[in-house]
Amino acid sequence: MTSDLSATSLGFFEPQRLVRWVYVGRLASIGAVYMAAVFAWGDADKASTLITSLLMTASLAFTVGSATYSEIYKRPLNSLFSASQAVFDLLSVTAIVHVLGEGTSQFAALYILVIAYASLLLSTPRSLLIAALGCVLYFTEALIWSPLTDDVALWLQLAIFAAVALSSGYIGARLREARAGTEELVARLNKARLQASDILKNIRSGIITVDARGTLLYANPAASTLLGIDLDSLHGAHVIPVIDRVSPVLAKLLERAAVDRVRATRAEGSVTSPQRSFPIGLNTTTTASVTVEPDAEETATAIFQDISDQKRLDSLHMRAERLEAVAELSASLAHEIKNPLAAVRSAVEQLGRSPRATPDEQTLAGLIVRESDRLSRLLNEFLDFARVRVTRIGPVDLSHVAREVRGLVEAHPDRPERVRVETTLPDGPVMVEGDEDLLHRAVFNLTLNAVQASPATGHVLVQLAPLTSSDAPAGLSFDRGGVALRVSDEGPGIPDDIRDRLFDPFFTTKPGGTGLGLSVVHRAIEAHKGFVFIDSDPRGTRVTVLLPNYQADPGDSL
Repeated sequence: MTSDLSATSLGFFEPQRLVRWVYVGRLASIGAVYMAAVFAWGDADKASTLITSLLMTASLAFTVGSATYSEIYKRPLNSLFSASQAVFDLLSVTAIVHVLGEGTSQFAALYILVIAYASLLLSTPRSLLIAALGCVLYFTEALIWSPLTDDVALWLQLAIFAAVALSSGYIGARLREARAGTEELVARLNKARLQASDILKNIRSGIITVDARGTLLYANPAASTLLGIDLDSLHGAHVIPVIDRVSPVLAKLLERAAVDRVRATRAEGSVTSPQRSFPIGLNTTTTASVTVEPDAEETATAIFQDISDQKRLDSLHMRAERLEAVAELSASLAHEIKNPLAAVRSAVEQLGRSPRATPDEQTLAGLIVRESDRLSRLLNEFLDFARVRVTRIGPVDLSHVAREVRGLVEAHPDRPERVRVETTLPDGPVMVEGDEDLLHRAVFNLTLNAVQASPATGHVLVQLAPLTSSDAPAGLSFDRGGVALRVSDEGPGIPDDIRDRLFDPFFTTKPGGTGLGLSVVHRAIEAHKGFVFIDSDPRGTRVTVLLPNYQADPGDSL
């Protein structure tokens, strides 16, 4: 209630509104005097009638001019304008007192009104000058034109003028301070509202607010984008069933928050549309409407975001830990098996060459030797997988590596004759820091896999470009920036159930494959503090490798 009264008071004493009341009061008072002088007083002398007529004309002209300045042209009400209004009204009141006679009469109270509004419009020093001018005019009128029948009444009137000037000046100063504080508060609120609006419009998380009936009250652009629904067109409509069609979990939790006031924290769901399907993380909260009514309606808000990138990063970390454990086990087993296997092979080979060996025994010995050689190659690949380490650190030009790999893959016997390998590379070098042989091996494996997965007339594209913020998954960044190497093919794509196992050691879909190629790629890129992602659909597969940029040591240039 107090704030409402304060707001009303500030509104009434707002300068523009106060000046309008001055216009009305001026014309009303002078018009009344003019009508009384012309029609009510039959014995009015010509001088009084002339003064009243001139005063009425001047008031009309001055008020029309002032109103044109302030209302039509919307000019600011500066101190000069406000002072001119007060001076004119003091002169007008003096003329009225003179026409009506008896300077100490009750009509002198009009001076008080002028001094009061001048104190509200002007600063304290200027309002005191206006009050002093009013005292001078009133004293002069009483001294020259009217008999001083009561000196006490005259001085009492002047004292009242001074008291009104001081009290009104104090009130005016406080009102100006309050108005300045209100304007500053409004400016801050507007700024905060604009900032909040900008944040909500540009934030990547979707935000939806509904009331207890499920009526949509607010949705930011990200919510429409994530759900694939034009939520702006549904403002004020029952939106829960619409959301339920694309994200049942989101709709259920939002409805529970709106109806049962049950909040959800760090929940997970999914959004499914004809275009794509992806997981979301979401939170719901409840808030009360900003109203003074006792039965204030409450609302519920859901905040959700696409967590596909976070899921992929979590999968990368789990995969890296799993591969590290497998690598340690592989190295241990390979060493334990390799030496006994070599001894077995040597012994069997000698037995097969013995003159006493029968043809069947020689055939079996040859089979054992061949299988031993195959196991030996597999053990060597085990050891290669376990020994994937960055041994020689230095600047590596990935553009040069990609060009070399293209030449090697095009000459590889496993490449179908009509499969083309294309590269899209920057004009200059693209430098990363690492082991060139290890990176060369990783890029070669990826490109050869893409060639082997392509149809007979397909083509493989190797792209290299600086890493942009839009390319990097959420939560992934390199301090020095990064580069993105992409290898794309036009194969049939990779089923979802197989895609999750591609980097597992010994998992392969190719006849005769060992299943260690992509595992080696993953460990090689991880050893360079990089990341590997696979995106696949029926139109083909794209493998993306992200690596940090090379940053030369300042001492290298000295």
